[in-house]
Amino acid sequence: MIPKIETATTEEIKSFQEQKLLELLEYAAQNSPYYKRLFEKENINIKTIKTLEDLQLLPVTSKDDFQKYNYDFLCVPVNEIIDYASTSGTLGEPVTFGLTDKDLDRLAYNEAISFDCAGIKKGDVVQMMTTIDRMFLAGLAYFLGLRKLQVGVIRVGSGIPKLQWDSIMKYKPRYLITVPSFLLKMIEYAEMHNIDYNNSGIIGAVCIGESLRNQDFSMNVLSKKITEKWDIKLFSTYASTEMSTAFTECEHALGGHHHPELIIIEVLDENNKPVKNGNSGELTFTTIGVEAMPLIRFKTGDIVKLHSEACACGRNTLRVGPVIGRMHHMIKYKGTTLYPQTMNDVLTTFENIENYIIEISTNNLGTDEILIKIAVKKQSETFLQELKDYFRAKLRVTPKIEFSSKEILDSLVFNQLYRKPVRFFDKRKNLI
Repeated sequence: MIPKIETATTEEIKSFQEQKLLELLEYAAQNSPYYKRLFEKENINIKTIKTLEDLQLLPVTSKDDFQKYNYDFLCVPVNEIIDYASTSGTLGEPVTFGLTDKDLDRLAYNEAISFDCAGIKKGDVVQMMTTIDRMFLAGLAYFLGLRKLQVGVIRVGSGIPKLQWDSIMKYKPRYLITVPSFLLKMIEYAEMHNIDYNNSGIIGAVCIGESLRNQDFSMNVLSKKITEKWDIKLFSTYASTEMSTAFTECEHALGGHHHPELIIIEVLDENNKPVKNGNSGELTFTTIGVEAMPLIRFKTGDIVKLHSEACACGRNTLRVGPVIGRMHHMIKYKGTTLYPQTMNDVLTTFENIENYIIEISTNNLGTDEILIKIAVKKQSETFLQELKDYFRAKLRVTPKIEFSSKEILDSLVFNQLYRKPVRFFDKRKNLI
């Protein structure tokens, strides 16, 4: 089911995207109050934008812009919106994202080719261990994509290991869609209740919300802990509500494949200039084929690297590497630049740690301060020192670490108000 454009030559893909870019700019200039106003304000003649390189002549769109002028991005009458989704905003309130019937078809196509990339085929049965309610676009996208693939779907929702295992035993799915750290809870429950999880029929899991890979695509601590016990294939996927597009790994696990028929991608430095090949920067995208709320040069806030080497799966598209971190999550601590993911990797290493949160605040000197709260199976000063020594060895710095209870941390990490586990709390701006 690999789309023809994804096996085309680099030149053919570029030419295709440039034609789609011209169509998008014309559409936005005519129908988007936000972009119409922006083009006039910046004296931009869209007729001068002819190549992907010419995108640099256009200003970027930030999440702040999307929140402040939310409905000005709407290109169709409100009565044509079929689904209302929400996404987190930078100013404290959720942002509305509307989709037309055509946009839902595009969303289904995106997820169908993404799941196909991960090996899911017609006739398979897939258990969705994610929510589809609370205006969560990803859950709806998964369902629509699986339906388009003519795959059986078990909509169990998130959490509750017993319910998940009951459904697995009854309906015999081959794949799961889940947050990867929850698989550890599934394993723990299975071991406590004598469930032979390696003979359960599950062969793979499409994982969302948490990283599975190091920057060289080797398995990180989390994915190793899962697969050392459960012999299943893990597939990483990266997406956002605003892009309505997913980057999913194929069986070779060398980054999430780009769908050039759906999205144009750039990686930009802090001055909004393209980085050199192989360098990291902020993933920035321009949507193709979105009817209700198309976005042009939208900055995701995620720091990534792009990879262009040929992939053995036959796709000739760019691949997005594991997210290094988020721009606003960057921490400057004792002269060292850190992202939460690097601390997650350290904390996940220790079997004794049952749960944890990372809090960032500003101290009286105006610099970043890190406090890590951990819940452990066996509490001791010896373990605390071992953990601090490991931080120093791996990251060259040691944050403040203190013990907490599992009950307190569970209530924070698995808050029902959020769709995924939340372990990072940024008190510098009162943002999570």
